[in-house]
Amino acid sequence: MMIREMNNDITLRSFTVDDSEELFQLTDRSREYLGKWLPWIDYTKEVNDTKEWIQASLKGVVETGGYIKTAAIIYKGSIAGTIGFNIIDQTNKSGVIGYWIGEDFQGKGIMTQACKALIDYGFRELDLNRVEINVATGNLKSKAIPERLGMTLEGTKRQVEKIGGKFHDHFVYSILADEWQK
Repeated sequence: MMIREMNNDITLRSFTVDDSEELFQLTDRSREYLGKWLPWIDYTKEVNDTKEWIQASLKGVVETGGYIKTAAIIYKGSIAGTIGFNIIDQTNKSGVIGYWIGEDFQGKGIMTQACKALIDYGFRELDLNRVEINVATGNLKSKAIPERLGMTLEGTKRQVEKIGGKFHDHFVYSILADEWQK
């Protein structure tokens, strides 16, 4: 079980099936907000959908050889969102981070701290050379996170994600291990 305590208020930890109800309620409360940027929100209609996602994430730990793909972001004892490596390419030592946070938890620096901890985990424990974050070009709050972390804007993926019948472009940000060490 991965546990990363960033400060007294923010911790990353592995999900358990017991988190299903709380995570679903967070998703449901933030449905309209999250639906602007996340295509899976329309498929998360009940607690069991969240439970199945957590179970698949836990199964993924075994399939990856032991690294945690997705973690719960805990803020003052409550689940605030999720973060993880959507993709890890072991051959090329690179990973792509995905994340979301509930609307109630916006603007507290939680996601920036969580990304910082996950990037550090990727470089130090997974021996990655490159970490990438892809952000919808219109999602200004999310775009600010890789910028605050000193990541390099590499370019734009055009019409890479379809949400609500509309295609969205993504900015691609990255940072390399030797840049992170500085």
